[in-house]
Amino acid sequence: MSDTRLQALGKLALVFPGQGTQHVGMGQELYASYPEARRLFDQADDSLGFSLSRLCFEGPETDLGDTSNAQPAILTVSAALLALLQSRLGDELTPCFVAGHSLGEFTAYYAAGALGFTESIRLVRLRGELMKQAGEQNPGAMAAILGLDPETLRSVCTESGEVWLANDNCPGQTVLSGTRASLAQALQRAGEKGARRVVPLAVSIPGHCPLMAPAAGLLAEYIRDVPFQPAAIPVIANATGRPIVEPEEIRAEIIAHLTSGVQWADSVRYMIDAGVRAFLEVGPKSVLCGLIRQIDRTVQVLNVSTFADIDALGA
Repeated sequence: MSDTRLQALGKLALVFPGQGTQHVGMGQELYASYPEARRLFDQADDSLGFSLSRLCFEGPETDLGDTSNAQPAILTVSAALLALLQSRLGDELTPCFVAGHSLGEFTAYYAAGALGFTESIRLVRLRGELMKQAGEQNPGAMAAILGLDPETLRSVCTESGEVWLANDNCPGQTVLSGTRASLAQALQRAGEKGARRVVPLAVSIPGHCPLMAPAAGLLAEYIRDVPFQPAAIPVIANATGRPIVEPEEIRAEIIAHLTSGVQWADSVRYMIDAGVRAFLEVGPKSVLCGLIRQIDRTVQVLNVSTFADIDALGA
């Protein structure tokens, strides 16, 4: 095969999206047309004991959006796309880092060979169930703030009570998470300090903050027996924006991940400083491409969410 578009772009990182990218119909074309994708969807169905594939293809949207379903669904679609990429490009697909936004970090562990597919699916299903339970125990909400820097928002959080920075996504876009009362106060203060816009998110769980501590404790017990392997490709951890490889590092990150903010901007900058010149987002939609463009417009960003996108990379 002649040089692919990826080879021409230089040092590459693969990135995987998180919750919010799910949509009814995702993966259906892949399942119908490609045995590699069908195998993974069937394996997910068998692993979970219900038809996750039908939920992806037919909905309903409300059930697909439930965090305990959305997490394994997005991981499965991303894994199917990755399998097709690997089949199409073979050894020419040579990322130097993998990373994922929130739930996407678990797809990154799978892509790096740190965790098998069945174990990944079961882990994120349980993670979603535990997060849902923690949200019922400690009700809260999340909201995106546009136009304020993280330092200003940290002071807003300190002044507002039980509210924290959940995602530092890119310059000018930060997500807060906390109890409803504290978050409402923080949003008012953010407006007073010049936020261009505040956008409540359509979630019922205050993710990536200390309110998820009950979920973290239970998940810690579960992952003691999960058979992680050293990652063959360094995974950039959400909590620190730095690479991890060893199983014990991964276990520690998975627990910290639930109660810590997603340092996405720092993660992307780390990879760029390490020489990455192109990012390939593998999964439904192209949310991460937009964030990476806001972080650094000198790097190339590509997305694959259909086989046509994959085929174009080999041109």
